[in-house]
Amino acid sequence: MSALRWLFEAQLVVGGHPILWREVIGNVFGLASAVGGMRRRVWAWPVGIAGNVLLFTVFLGAVFDNPEHATLLGQAGRQVMFVVVSVYGWVRWNQALATGAGPAVQPRWATGRERAALVGAGLLAVAVLTPAFRALGSYDPVWADAWIFVGSVMATYAMARGWVEFWLCWIAVDVVGVPLLLRAQFYPSAALYAVYGAFVVWGLVVWLRVARTTTLTEPAMETVA
Repeated sequence: MSALRWLFEAQLVVGGHPILWREVIGNVFGLASAVGGMRRRVWAWPVGIAGNVLLFTVFLGAVFDNPEHATLLGQAGRQVMFVVVSVYGWVRWNQALATGAGPAVQPRWATGRERAALVGAGLLAVAVLTPAFRALGSYDPVWADAWIFVGSVMATYAMARGWVEFWLCWIAVDVVGVPLLLRAQFYPSAALYAVYGAFVVWGLVVWLRVARTTTLTEPAMETVA
């Protein structure tokens, strides 16, 4: 069996329930990317993209004949979004490094106008996507799937901009995501979301500390590899 075929077909059984190795490996890549983002490492972006590609095939269960046979369009769609926004973040952080002025990104709170635009766009997107996802056959409750997609867009964009709010967006995604993934029997992903719940609190504290003790013109507390 070729490595690619093994990656696509291999499963492990936990408690009598088959789990795709693609789901496990994709989520490990996602966690590694989150760690890199907290540490403001540029490699966080390509590592995250690799995980997104794997998880895209996992959440289109009906299309790829996965063991769960459940399709979460919000979860699958957000993997595509992650790739697009990750390319933007990768370029943006590399450009910041090229200036030689400091780290790839300087954490800061969004301005009132930026925050209002982010929240307003998010609410509107959930309202529009919920009926769209329902019509396409996404898993119930559909609003939760829509929020996971929209919240992930908000968080990834805010991370690329260096806004501290991106950690708060992830917390809100995790609160909704864990119950939905358990209901749909995506157990490795649900477990990782639970880990994220603790991790994002740590990441929020780290970025808050940096935002409070540095300015855009001061040297960074951490270098970026």
